[in-house]
Amino acid sequence: MAFRDLQKPRGRPINILVLNAGSSSYKSCLYRLPKGGVLPTDAPRPQWERQSSADADGTTRAESLRALIGSLWSGPGAVIGGPGEIDAVGHRVVHGGADFRDTVRITPEVKAAIRDLCDLAPAHNPAALDGIDAAQALLGETVPQFAVFDTAFHRDIPNAAAVYPGPYDWVEQGIRRYGFHGINHQYVADRAARLLGRPLANLRMVSCHLGNGCSLAAIRNGKSVDTTMGFTPMEGLMMGSRSGSVDPGIPLYLMRRHGYDAEKLDRMLNRESGLKGISGISEDMREIAAARVRGDARAQLAFDIYVHRLSAGIAAMVPSLGGVDALIFTGGVGEHDAELRNVVCERLSFLGIQLSAEQNEAAPAGDRNIAATGSAVGVWVIRAEEDWAIAGECAAFFLAPPSPVRKVADDFPTLVPRSQGKGTGG
Repeated sequence: MAFRDLQKPRGRPINILVLNAGSSSYKSCLYRLPKGGVLPTDAPRPQWERQSSADADGTTRAESLRALIGSLWSGPGAVIGGPGEIDAVGHRVVHGGADFRDTVRITPEVKAAIRDLCDLAPAHNPAALDGIDAAQALLGETVPQFAVFDTAFHRDIPNAAAVYPGPYDWVEQGIRRYGFHGINHQYVADRAARLLGRPLANLRMVSCHLGNGCSLAAIRNGKSVDTTMGFTPMEGLMMGSRSGSVDPGIPLYLMRRHGYDAEKLDRMLNRESGLKGISGISEDMREIAAARVRGDARAQLAFDIYVHRLSAGIAAMVPSLGGVDALIFTGGVGEHDAELRNVVCERLSFLGIQLSAEQNEAAPAGDRNIAATGSAVGVWVIRAEEDWAIAGECAAFFLAPPSPVRKVADDFPTLVPRSQGKGTGG
């Protein structure tokens, strides 16, 4: 079925199932769009929402997924009459590499490309593939499935920010900064522009996606021009169990002196570092906060490092923007940790940022500006809505089929040829 063949179901709304693959669980939502085919301005609440994970009793991820999807039309929580009422499935795919710069319909070739990128997002891309297979097994091949890539929003990052200062061969191998969390960074930028009542094309924003994974995006004129995650989701800020950026000499030292191999390094940097590694308690910021109240020194150190790296990272985004109009906090930590927002904004007061203590400490109640009157920069708390953003991407294929897919590689790199790449002097 070609994109032009995707027509709205007659006589009923469009039902779009979203499967959002995490490293250890799935978040699944069903969105029911109106018959008229007009997307809501604000994110609607899903008609159905569930989570699933592979259990310790031996249940596989594939089995959990099939049970999860099947509960849409069977059991006490059923919301549709059967699988024939699902019109499309959208999947969050973390790494699209150089192959994808837009949402695409999933084909065998697309699946193969996602599989080839599993080494760059080993905790996420395989989970997305499992979701694709489970949906196809239950719904058949006629129900269109779409891949929405976390990397796509960052496709326009300029070469100066995207290219690593290693050997030029890296560029030719596609080793570059791809960036992640792009689905939500793009959503919150659009949302902030609507709340401000200003054109997105006239705004300079820093988006802080803070959850178990953390990243920043510098967004100018609606486009990402810099971000903290890189070739993989390991780079950048301190995270729940990921280290973020470290001296590359450290892994080399551990390999040479202590015999670490790639698997051990991967486990250490991805699962045993960050808040969890420093505190020795948890990757959950709420548990870190509770331990700090008890006077736990390692928990306090973990928080202090987190704040230091986050504040420095935000400040580092500003030069690529030439100033900043709005600072956005999103994700589980960004939305709910008032103390963190307060400490970080105090450190950034030299940018003219001032918080309203009352608004900052208020219980989460929708998207809101927490800046004080007179603050030179708007400070926003905006709920992450990755699932709705994915559903909207899928709906666009029904409402306005896009032009042929272009690849990131079509635009990257446009760099200095080798023959012109040599300088003079020392």
